[in-house]
Amino acid sequence: MAHSATASLGSASSLSSRRIQLAFAGLLGIFITGFVGFSHIEAVHNAAHDYRHSLAFPCH
Repeated sequence: MAHSATASLGSASSLSSRRIQLAFAGLLGIFITGFVGFSHIEAVHNAAHDYRHSLAFPCH
């Protein structure tokens, strides 16, 4: 009986951990996209622009 309680706690912990990781990954992506997309630093913007073109992603 103690084994099943431990297993359910482990899966709940794992699900919580996945959600936190997903949230942080999303926030990091939004931060990077916002920083690069609206950056007034020309070198940062041009590097992102060249990278988008190397992936064949249309940007303009």
